[in-house]
Formats: sequence, C-alpha cells, structure tokens
Amino acid sequence: MVNRHPFSSRMSSRSVLWALPALICFLWAATFVPADDKPAKPADAKDQPTGEKAEGAPIPLNKNGTVLLDKKGNRVLLKTHVALQRGALEMLCCIKGTKEHESILSLDAKAYVVHTALLALDAKPGKPVHFDAEYHPPTGQKIDIFLNWTDDSGKAHRVPARNWVRHTINRFYMLKLERLPAGVTLPKNSELRYDNKLKELSWYGPMTDKQKDEFLALSSDKIFQGMITSFFKQSQPREMEADWVFAGSNIYKDEDTGREYYLAEDGDLICVANFASAMIDVASKSTADDSGRDFEAWTEHIPPKETPVTVELIPVTAAAEKANPKDPPSKKKSE
Repeated sequence: MVNRHPFSSRMSSRSVLWALPALICFLWAATFVPADDKPAKPADAKDQPTGEKAEGAPIPLNKNGTVLLDKKGNRVLLKTHVALQRGALEMLCCIKGTKEHESILSLDAKAYVVHTALLALDAKPGKPVHFDAEYHPPTGQKIDIFLNWTDDSGKAHRVPARNWVRHTINRFYMLKLERLPAGVTLPKNSELRYDNKLKELSWYGPMTDKQKDEFLALSSDKIFQGMITSFFKQSQPREMEADWVFAGSNIYKDEDTGREYYLAEDGDLICVANFASAMIDVASKSTADDSGRDFEAWTEHIPPKETPVTVELIPVTAAAEKANPKDPPSKKKSE
C-alpha cells in the first residue's frame, strides 16, 4: 500500500482523530456565518459560500458552485468533468490540478468543503486505511455514488459510479506449470506463453471466447485446461463490487509552524486505491502499486473528456441498508 504524503508517517493517530473533528466543525461554522458579518472575500476565494437559493433547493457551498448541499434530497452534489477515459486508476474523482492522470473525474473545489457538506448530512467519518501488525481497511459510513451526464444527443443518464470502474483486465495473468502437455505447441504471436525457465504459463489482457476454445482444443490435459479456463474468467470485464465509505482523510500538523493541513487537499477525494489521505475510499483492500493496480477505467462506459458530470454523494443510513440489502453474488452473476 502506498502512502504518498511525505509527512503522514510522522502523524500520530491520536492527534489526528482529535484534531479532525475540531477543524471540520470550525470550517462548518465559518461556512454559514450570516452574510452581513462576513469579512470581504479575496478575489481568489473560490471556496467561500455564495448564499442560499430558494427554499429546498441545493445550496452552493463555494463561489464557483461546484459543491452543493441538498438537504432535502440527503445528498451532496459535485459538479465535475471527465478527465480520463482509459488507464489504471487510483481515484474515481480527484481535486483539480492533482491526479487527473489516474482519476476519471476532476472537481474544482477544496476537499474540506465536500467533507463539511457530508457532515452537514450527519454522515459519520471513520478511519482511513492503516497498518500496525496487519492491514486495517478504511471504515466510515457507506456513501452511495451516482453519476449524471447528458450525451451528445441530449439524452440524460444516471448510473452507479461502479459502472465506470472495472477490475483491471489489461494485465498479465500467470500460473505455475511444470511443463506443457505432450504435443502442445503454442501459436506464434499469441499472448499465451510458456516460460520454460520460470515454469510459468502466462496470458495478457482479455481473452475472447474464440481464443479460449482454440486453446482448450490444444490438449485434453485437465491441469492445462483448468489454467486456460482460469485465464478466461479472470480476464473478463467485471464491475467493481466494493462499497465506498466516508473515511475522512487525515490532518498533518507542521511541527515547525503549527499549521494544520487536511491531507485530502492533495487530491485524494474519492479513491479506488487505499490511501491514508483518502476522504472517501473503497472498503476493501486495493493497491496503488503501479505494477498491479486493482481497477481501471471502463472506457466503453465513460463519455468523452471534458463532459460535465454531476456526482451525487448519498450517505446510507443503517435503516436504508437493512431495507435494501446487497444482492447475493449468485444473483449478480445470473444478471
């Protein structure tokens, strides 16, 4: 697991847990100071409030209106745009100017504004991923995420965010095999290869039904056929199953200046790879190692770059989870 912030290893979990609620409460209070009492805003104060709209309408929480609080709908709305259609992922959504090369969406706002908006909906932050003697996954209230956009024909779309994220299939798959079955010669220029030195059978990328059938026809050896079947199953596009949770990121306090810094401002807003700085993270073990990232963009599902996308963040209550339990794996497969 990668911890990219240079200072995070020097933070104590106790000081972080104490400081974060205090900081966010301060920010929340500051955000809703009555208009007449506000000091003059600097020209670049993008993340200051703009005032309330009609009763019940979503309230913009920053000057450019990219973060909105919809109390009536129990959701936070993020006005983002598509930054990436193809490639390995660390994030679903990053902060503008940070991680667009590994994030599908980019948001022009401060991370603390999004955090504050979730608190305003009574969402409960947990803890980001951490290690002691073993791996501890991120915790926190579950957050359902939906994506809304309009295509070139004017048709509106709303899909679960998982629909844009799939398990990585553009990678190598390797299995130990003492030797190829007698009489088997692998096709030239094939992605199916055997390394006689390492005693490994390997395959790269998605395998088609036709390729699977051709390889299975090479030998009736059960071990060899089992490996081909395994490569085929692993290499098929599969939507990400993990839930997102409100991990809450961490705070770093500079020992020299005393200044506190909310680590999610480095870009780790909604992650699909575990980071100690993640504000929202996947509640499962997911690596950010360049050699084997777990998720990639599902290119065929994602509209063109720069397409405006409204992200809905909906805190899920315990009562809602009980009323709408997840479909069992068997049902998902049959669908």
